[in-house]
Amino acid sequence: MTTKTMTAAAPEKTIGPKIKTALPGPNAQRVLAGDQQYISPSYTRSYPLVVKSGRGIVVSDVDGNEFYDFSAGIAVVSTGHCHPEVVAALQKQAGELVHMSGTDFYYESMVQLAERLSKIAPMAGPHKIYYGNSGAEAVECAMKLARYHTKRQNIIAFFGAFHGRTMGALSLTASKPQQRRRFAPLVPGVTHVAYPDLYRGRKDAAQDPDAFALSCARFIEDRLFKTTVPPEEVAAIFVEPVQGEGGYVVAPAIFMQELRKICDRHGIMLVVDEVQSGVGRTGKWWAVEHTGVEPDMICIAKGIASGMPLGITLTRSEVMDWVPGSHASTFGGNPVCIAAALATLDVIEKEHLLDRSVEVGAHMLARMKDWPSKLKLVGDVRGRGLMIGVDIVKDKATKEYGNAERDQIVQKAFEHGVLFLGCGPSSIRLCPPLVVTKAQADVALDVLERCIREVGK
Repeated sequence: MTTKTMTAAAPEKTIGPKIKTALPGPNAQRVLAGDQQYISPSYTRSYPLVVKSGRGIVVSDVDGNEFYDFSAGIAVVSTGHCHPEVVAALQKQAGELVHMSGTDFYYESMVQLAERLSKIAPMAGPHKIYYGNSGAEAVECAMKLARYHTKRQNIIAFFGAFHGRTMGALSLTASKPQQRRRFAPLVPGVTHVAYPDLYRGRKDAAQDPDAFALSCARFIEDRLFKTTVPPEEVAAIFVEPVQGEGGYVVAPAIFMQELRKICDRHGIMLVVDEVQSGVGRTGKWWAVEHTGVEPDMICIAKGIASGMPLGITLTRSEVMDWVPGSHASTFGGNPVCIAAALATLDVIEKEHLLDRSVEVGAHMLARMKDWPSKLKLVGDVRGRGLMIGVDIVKDKATKEYGNAERDQIVQKAFEHGVLFLGCGPSSIRLCPPLVVTKAQADVALDVLERCIREVGK
């Protein structure tokens, strides 16, 4: 692997993955055998990586191989693996108190984190916050609260959406059929409509993207409300400002603005799922901020605690009007997880990682701008900040999904020491930790381009 001189911001003299063994190595093979024997087969594994440790964007496996992590643990380790300030906060809190249950008692840190989040919330305050353990739990809370507050039962979501796998969140999810297969009946009252995918939309999507995006939003009022779903019975519209599992598809601002207008006209809650797109990944604290829209609720998880399990539902105070016993979580708001979240926010602010996301993301997109024209298998490159998707196709004219080709590219990149993951039917996601440098990004893009060319042959 060719090495390059590091920038001043990086601690290493040379950079690049270091692969020492055949993959998987002997120690990894032993673990894989045990996994085959004991672990649920429902887990999805893209390649045989058995991780032992991580620092920054580098993870090491049990055989000493070093990889560049451009998945960030599925967009989770926002400050990189084992950031020293986050680790120190975890260690300090673990030595003082691990658990007492914020459902029944009080933690000072629950209030401290709520105050911090209120200051950066994407809607005007005052705010109230519910703590859970995951993105799916944040979505479950938002579903229940929307129904409770509005006294309405129906919810609208979008094709391509991923909101989680628990039964309520799964009812909103419409990303892959396997996620729903054999789990019916799901929670009733959910209707899915089209999301404005400008690349895979109608033929007029590329010619007039704003008109196409508006048509997707206006379908709700023009057709849905006039045929099957009475607007006065709709509690909420759930939407991802950037679809994650759906393919890293960015919602046009005009689409989000029209959803806001529809919700205002009919007393409907606008709930944005920022589980994957939030906490600085797109260059702002929240991806919805790029659209100028203020939601009624926001669902937060993944990157908020740099790897610790924490899910948050944040809303305007007047919306969170339920009474004690309506909803709760034994472990939600765990003090160790909150300590990690407070440290994460500190690191993002002190190290100017929102700016880093903008700068490195723009650098990556500029490098990839001509990929659709020069690489046989690349149909589209899209994204914001450090949330970038590469659409892999069999045929550019028909935009036929390149599912198998995408998986081959991801596998080859792993063999070259860079970790990517798929998303959507045939996209590759690039979501490195926010601490990534331009030099590290160049190494990863060199590998990705090489693998795309190899598979394209």
